[in-house]
Amino acid sequence: MIKVSVMYPNSSEATFDIDYYCNTHVPMVVSLLGDALKGGAVDHGLAGGAPGEAPAFIAMGHLTFDSVESFQQSFGPHAAEILGDLPNFTNVQPQIQISEIRI
Repeated sequence: MIKVSVMYPNSSEATFDIDYYCNTHVPMVVSLLGDALKGGAVDHGLAGGAPGEAPAFIAMGHLTFDSVESFQQSFGPHAAEILGDLPNFTNVQPQIQISEIRI
């Protein structure tokens, strides 16, 4: 099983509409990816590790798939539509990481 993490870095210039992300963008992604998508979660950053420190990421979306191949096959045909929606909720370029879920 793999996890695709889409992480939106925080900065003083960053904007992010978490309501749009949760209520519009994520449901669209879920619908487009279909049965290849096994699960997901959204994290909304609250704070960094030190008192008063801002979170490193405004938000993170996590999607799970059986394999990298199943992710690529489900995401590829819809990449333009999914990525084209980003300006509707953020001005941040997300960082993507694909991880193997070990435990």
